[in-house]
Amino acid sequence: MLTLQMAGLTLRNLAGRQFQIASFQKFRCQLCSVNKTYSTTSKEKKEKLAEGPDLGDFIDQSLANGGPIPGENIKPKKGERLRIPPWLKIEIPMGKNYHKLKEDLRELKLHTVCEEAKCPNIGECWGGSESGVATATIMVLGDTCTRGCRFCSVKTARKPPPPDPNEPYNTAKAIASWGLHYVVLTSVDRDDLPDGGSAHFAQTVIEIKKRKPSILVECLTPDFRGDLKAVETVVDSGLDVYAHNVETVAELQQFVRDPRANYKQSLQVLEHVKQYKSDVVTKTSLMLGLGETDEQVMTVLEDLRKIDVDCLTLGQYMQPTKRHLKVKEYIHPDKFKYWEDMGNKLGFAYTASGPLVRSSFKAGEFFLKNLVHKKKGNQNAEENMTT
Repeated sequence: MLTLQMAGLTLRNLAGRQFQIASFQKFRCQLCSVNKTYSTTSKEKKEKLAEGPDLGDFIDQSLANGGPIPGENIKPKKGERLRIPPWLKIEIPMGKNYHKLKEDLRELKLHTVCEEAKCPNIGECWGGSESGVATATIMVLGDTCTRGCRFCSVKTARKPPPPDPNEPYNTAKAIASWGLHYVVLTSVDRDDLPDGGSAHFAQTVIEIKKRKPSILVECLTPDFRGDLKAVETVVDSGLDVYAHNVETVAELQQFVRDPRANYKQSLQVLEHVKQYKSDVVTKTSLMLGLGETDEQVMTVLEDLRKIDVDCLTLGQYMQPTKRHLKVKEYIHPDKFKYWEDMGNKLGFAYTASGPLVRSSFKAGEFFLKNLVHKKKGNQNAEENMTT
């Protein structure tokens, strides 16, 4: 009897073990299937996730299907990934000018924020438009920043390589040969340099104007740690437009920008330019889609007008890589149009507002058109006074 009981127990144990083995094998097969899918996906997307969205993501035809209600911003639903909306699709106009600029940049080892920031408007700006106004944004002082803002894809380091002393000359030489009407000079933050790189900035402008006095030069500078003497150095270079970006609303500064940057300091830079030289055009830019409210954006616009900032651009924030801040919402073009109208109403000389607008987006075209309109307005006013 005992032998039979033991045999029965053994059979039950064996059956149970076989069931466990079968269940485990089934689970393992399911896991392998999942892993295989995940592995395949990760191999295809690993680089993309690391590098972030590229130009192809903006022109994916599949994005046009099932778009949102007109006028409605897109926010992610719980558990869903925020998808790029159809209004961010663009064409890629790349003409001879575009390819010439790219070849010269590589040859002279120059950097552009257009490429470093993966700007979707690069073909349009570099190639020019129907009016022939071509714009490029050159990044001086190297390609490595001493700060680490959570929206920016430019590489960072505590102590970047020293600036190239030949860069001002090489930059001016290249720009003079490109046939540009408008150039934007910008730079990484160089907190490691005593003057923040302001003298290097100024020398580049001087070299450009020496070779081509007719070209309009905009300098999009860092805050120089609040050093207003450094700001004056750049203003004295003979530039046409002084730009410095506030980037986001006051309430989000600490989450978006490096701790060494802040809203008040950025306003002080822009205000001092006007106080130091009132005829210099000032300009700033604001990213939307980071979770800001309409009231907060309105406060920024009002603060900028109080210090007499002339030009404003507003654009959609796009997450450059998975390591950077996520997009909270995609702002609808109708809302951007609202902010453009509001900017004009508040008295900005021009407001460029749209999903794909960047701080230097078609800068020459916008500036020149408004400059012409302003001159025509002054001329009409003078004619009216004489009659």
